[in-house]
Amino acid sequence: MLKGLVTALHVIVSIALIATVLLQSGRSAGLSGTIAGGAEAIFGKKKGLDEFLGKVTTIAAVVFAVTALLLGLWH
Repeated sequence: MLKGLVTALHVIVSIALIATVLLQSGRSAGLSGTIAGGAEAIFGKKKGLDEFLGKVTTIAAVVFAVTALLLGLWH
């Protein structure tokens, strides 16, 4: 029964991890990234949602790793 709960938690956390990574704003590359980096230095970095999604991603990644290790040990 405990293995089933850990498996369900693992699936839910993996979906949450995918969603939070996809919702984060991407890092630009090339010339447009250079221009955006200069604008970021002048006008400041975008805060709020990106910081929240970063924290949620970190927590989800840790829970994902722990549940993966538990499931690996039970197998």
